[in-house]
Amino acid sequence: MSPAALDPAMVDVDRLTDWLTAQGIIGQVESPTLLAAGTQNILVRFRVGGRDVVLRRPPLKPRARNNELLLRETRVLRALDGTGVPHPALVAVCDDPEVLGNGVFYIMEAVDGFNPGESANDVLTGRAARDAVAEAMIDVLADLGAVDHVRAGLADFGRPEGFLERQTERWARDYASYREFEGYPGDPLPGFQSVRDYLAANVPSEFRPGIMHGDYHPGNVLCADDLSIAAVVDWEMATIGDPLLDLGRFLAMWPDEHERIVDGIALWDAGPVVGPHELTVRYAARSQRSLDELPWYVVMGCFKLGIVMEGTYARACAGLASQRTGELFHGIAIRLFLRAL
Repeated sequence: MSPAALDPAMVDVDRLTDWLTAQGIIGQVESPTLLAAGTQNILVRFRVGGRDVVLRRPPLKPRARNNELLLRETRVLRALDGTGVPHPALVAVCDDPEVLGNGVFYIMEAVDGFNPGESANDVLTGRAARDAVAEAMIDVLADLGAVDHVRAGLADFGRPEGFLERQTERWARDYASYREFEGYPGDPLPGFQSVRDYLAANVPSEFRPGIMHGDYHPGNVLCADDLSIAAVVDWEMATIGDPLLDLGRFLAMWPDEHERIVDGIALWDAGPVVGPHELTVRYAARSQRSLDELPWYVVMGCFKLGIVMEGTYARACAGLASQRTGELFHGIAIRLFLRAL
C-alpha cells in the first residue's frame, strides 16, 4: 500500500514522519500497510530507518478510555523488556492525541509470525504441531505469571487488594446493564444465579499478585516458524491481579473430549488438540502457583467470557453490532454457562 493509499484520517504519513524525526527516528516512512482498522484499534505496519515497525492507535471513533488503555499497554510492553515473555518491543510512545488527531499512539517492532487463532497455515494440519503451539502458549502463560511485577515497575498498575472478591459482582453488573439495550430480551443465561452464587461463596482466600494479560487466547499470540510463541499481543486489558484468572479464562474456552465451546479458531478447527487436563499439568510443572482451587478460576473464566460474549448479542439486538455475530456470540455464552454448571 503506497502512502497515498493510506487514509490520512487514520495515519497522516507526513505528520507521522515529522514526529518520528523529532524522536530521533530518521528516515522516510516506506510501504505503510493497514493491518487492522476495526472498532478496537488501528494497526499500520511500515518501514522506517531500516527497520519494520507497527503503529497502534485508537479507532477513529474512540471509546471513552481508548487513549488511557493504549498508554497502559505501553507500560506493560516496557515492563516486559528483559523478562523472557515474548512481546513486541516498544519503540516510541506519543501521549499527545493531537499529533495524529483524536488519539495517542505508539510504535512497536514488527513481529513476523502466524496467528494460530486465525491462520490457515498448513503447519496446523499436523496434530504434533497443534499440540506444540498449545503447549508453547501454556508455557508463556506460566512465565508471565512468574514475572515480579514490582521489580518490573508495575507496582501501581492495578489494585490487587480484594481483586478476586470484586470479580463476581463486577461482571454481574455488566450483565445487568445489558437490559438497557432496546430489543435485548434479557433471558437469563443458563444457571446464571447458581454460577454467581458459587463464585461469590468460594472465592480463594489468598493469591500472589502478578501480571495478567486479561484476554489470553490463540488469537492474541503470534507463532514463529519453529512453533514457539514469537509474541503475545493486545495487552489492552492487562492489569495486576491473579494470574490464575488468565489460566481459567484460557481453559474456559479450550475444547475437550466432549465439546468445542468456540468454533472458528484455526488451532482446533484443523483437528484434535491436546486437552485442558494435559495443559493444566504442564502449567503446574512450570509454575510455582497452587492449582488446588483451579475449578473456581475456570468457572470464573466461563462466567466472565460468557458475559462479554452476551454483551455483543445485546448490542446486536439494539442494532449496534452485526446480528449474525451477536447470535453466534449468544450461542457461545450459553455453552460457556453450561460448562460452568
